Amino acid sequence: MQAHDLADLPTPAALIDEARLQHNIERMQQRMAALGVRLRPHVKTAKCVAVAQRQQAAGAAGITVSTLKEAEVFFDAGFHDILYAVCITPNKLAAAQALRDRGCALTLLVDSQVAAQAVVDFGQALPVMIEIDSDGHRAGVLPDADLLIAIGRTLHDGGAVLQGVMTHAGASYDCRTPAALQAMAEQERSRCVRAAERLRAAGLPCPEVSVGSTPTALSAQSLAGVTEVRAGVYVLQDLVMHGVGVCSPAEIALSVLGTVIGHQLEKGWVLVDAGWMAMSRDRGTQAQAVDFGYGAVCDEGGALIEGLVMASANQEHGIVAWRDGHADDGLAQRFPIGSRLRVLPNHACATAAQFPAYAVLMADGGVEHWPRFSGW
Repeated sequence: MQAHDLADLPTPAALIDEARLQHNIERMQQRMAALGVRLRPHVKTAKCVAVAQRQQAAGAAGITVSTLKEAEVFFDAGFHDILYAVCITPNKLAAAQALRDRGCALTLLVDSQVAAQAVVDFGQALPVMIEIDSDGHRAGVLPDADLLIAIGRTLHDGGAVLQGVMTHAGASYDCRTPAALQAMAEQERSRCVRAAERLRAAGLPCPEVSVGSTPTALSAQSLAGVTEVRAGVYVLQDLVMHGVGVCSPAEIALSVLGTVIGHQLEKGWVLVDAGWMAMSRDRGTQAQAVDFGYGAVCDEGGALIEGLVMASANQEHGIVAWRDGHADDGLAQRFPIGSRLRVLPNHACATAAQFPAYAVLMADGGVEHWPRFSGW
């Protein structure tokens, strides 16, 4: 159903507030311009061509993807400069080359000798970056490891194009203060730059130094030696980013619209038709100072109701209650059956992935429908 206003939307529905979306895009773009680096947004959050087109129009240069399907869909939509920021495996090299044969400027990623040798053995002079571990969070090569130079030499001497180094400070999601965020941003920058300097000192090319996460991008005080920043969730924001301290609830552009389907008066519950199949099972705020359950609740107009959360969820039922657990039978009068609520997500990427499209609330009150995609 292609509803043209909020009142006609079937539920559950993934809503994007267009004004908040544009604010988030412009905020990040202006910050990167002030720091003197390119912004290569990660499109895995929205997986939506219309959103990426707005980022591009604001000044973004290239995109980052997490799947080859993302690369294919965005290339077909006119995006040519694409970094596939997950380490490549041998079984995916042919698909990557097929995209390059069609004109896509696709760059690959490795963090091991095995993967580097597989790229070389493929024999197509593929452009490759080396992933750097700047925080012990996930993947990558330590910046001072001998392995870094060995991988670089395997790629360069074997005929691949050594494009540079990249890192992602995922540990920034565990930061809770501006000082901690700034320190993590500097750690991300300095360690990736250190890796680049070591490659160059060894006589190897390293034109690009790519860093980024939403928390560090919004907290960095200097990006000296960095050529580009990658960030993704900033475009929609979510409650985890709010808990980290880099956005307010009023900047969260994504919400899920649900309809009240029942009540449990003695428990003070309001039941809505948006369960974990709509919100996802991500409980990312559970480890933060404020646990929002499965999401923070807003009225239909988008105003946050302080303290009201989706406390629990079944597959198609969301249980809305006060975060402190007190039973309030007045919620049933406030939100009768058929009334509607919006729920802000813990993790925008996970919640968005539950839906095939967004209902985008425009400034004039109308609704546009922007498709998104899933899969690999």
